[in-house]
Amino acid sequence: MDKNAKIYVAGHRGLVGSALIRQLTAQGYTNLLTKTHAELDLTDQIAVSRFFASEKPEFVLLAAAKVGGIHANNTYPAEFIHENLAIQNNVIHQSYVNGVKRLLFLGSSCIYPRDCPQPIKEEYLLTGPLEPTNRPYALAKIAGIEMCWSYNRQYDTQFLAVMPTNLFGFGDNYHLENSHVIPALIRKFHEAKVNQQPAVTVWGTGTPKREFLYSDDMAAACVFVMNLPDDQFKPLLASDRNDGLPPLLNLGSGSDLSIAELASLVQEVVGFKGEIIFDTTKPDGTMRKLMDSQRINKLGWHPDTSLKQGLQLSYQDFISKH
Repeated sequence: MDKNAKIYVAGHRGLVGSALIRQLTAQGYTNLLTKTHAELDLTDQIAVSRFFASEKPEFVLLAAAKVGGIHANNTYPAEFIHENLAIQNNVIHQSYVNGVKRLLFLGSSCIYPRDCPQPIKEEYLLTGPLEPTNRPYALAKIAGIEMCWSYNRQYDTQFLAVMPTNLFGFGDNYHLENSHVIPALIRKFHEAKVNQQPAVTVWGTGTPKREFLYSDDMAAACVFVMNLPDDQFKPLLASDRNDGLPPLLNLGSGSDLSIAELASLVQEVVGFKGEIIFDTTKPDGTMRKLMDSQRINKLGWHPDTSLKQGLQLSYQDFISKH
């Protein structure tokens, strides 16, 4: 991507999109195109068509999505599948219609089967049942991958999907019920410290293991991928292969830890001195989700930020904004 190329970042205010903007700006990209939801509703087919026709972006980073944790996915399943499908359909199709050079579609590790072999390889997609608590969201993201794949095959587009593991970082959602595990824990431990509470309650048994990636590392990976030379990028698109491997790259940190270990680490970073209690009546979700990121590692990308470093930066961000 030329430094002055017109790059549209869809969903630039979210955790993923804001990290992409920071990374692109830091690397000297000057022609970034963004629209707030009020300015452009990506579920509106006509509005998206007009936007692409008038702006003609050269590159698209599709980070716009309705996202949330277990509670949000269980409470709003219809919104999760409807809104995500609509956003993807509109942006991917208009990227084809308007000759976008490369598109990067951002998904989530929940696309993989609930009981996947570990670590999870890209070829495990659609090899087993999904985790029921986030199936509508996962199915929408799977449809997005299939859409990229179909357009590559039929129209010779260069649309690639990347699947980050659990992300956290600047601009995260710290809502106690609708947020993911790290921001929820940061807020819980901070409020418990401020209010001098004796204990913090964490959902589940604490035994499931999770992998986490700092959002700015994810963004660096995305820009890295978008800048791969054709001889490395085009083979990822799966437009002329029959091996069944989708146009998909995993983005992970390469290691995981239990929720109990994570809670202890967040407790240490926040400085809460009380007790941790696990509410075993609450769901655990998938027992383990560790991504196999060898494909992107072999291309030359590795994360730079340790989990503890990322948690410290995130906590500073939380304090500054909340």
